[in-house]
Amino acid sequence: MAEQILIVDDDTRLSAMLAEYLSGNGFAVHAVANATAGLADLRRRPPDAVILDVMLPDLDGFEACRRIRAVSDVPILMLTAKGEDTDRIVGLEIGADDYLPKPFNPRELLARLKAILRRRGAGMRGAPRVLRFGRLEIDPGSRSLTVDGRECALTSYQFDLLVALAENAGRVLSREQLMEMVRGEELEAFDRSIDVHVSRIRAAVEDDPRHPRRIVTVRGLGYVFARVQDDER
Repeated sequence: MAEQILIVDDDTRLSAMLAEYLSGNGFAVHAVANATAGLADLRRRPPDAVILDVMLPDLDGFEACRRIRAVSDVPILMLTAKGEDTDRIVGLEIGADDYLPKPFNPRELLARLKAILRRRGAGMRGAPRVLRFGRLEIDPGSRSLTVDGRECALTSYQFDLLVALAENAGRVLSREQLMEMVRGEELEAFDRSIDVHVSRIRAAVEDDPRHPRRIVTVRGLGYVFARVQDDER
């Protein structure tokens, strides 16, 4: 069965172009022109992924993303205005899995869409072992994260990033290595979105995210998932 893609964008010409392009690449596509219709459609027939524009006539895309995340962990690819770094960062912080600035090449959108769907598929197939670090438990099979037995919510991308770090505990990983591990492609030199994702992970797993002990920045090199004293308890 073809994977179902929901497009939420009031630019009907763009939506029609995307629907035709994605349909030609094996997806089943449904497009709506506002957030209200998109949220209703998502509840009625849950899609495999959502392409969500930031600028919408009723709710903005950020609020729509928040409402989607309240009921679903479906992968979300946000479309942002060209050059608007703030839009990009806010989108990632509230739960989007990836972003793409307008105007864009449809081939790049297709590649990013396939990447977030591929990550979701890998998670559904599961992983062989649960990763435990003291109070922290990461279960790749059920795609769950708990701290002191309390479940913490992460986006699909952030969870995969956490798994990549935890599976390489004690090893410094560059941003480029992490992006390649998680997305399957190299990080462009100007792209700092991975830092936003790391900050969200820290908010979930650190006692004091401003002074992290678990996911530590190694200046000029990248990040390391550090073992701390409570790992042995």
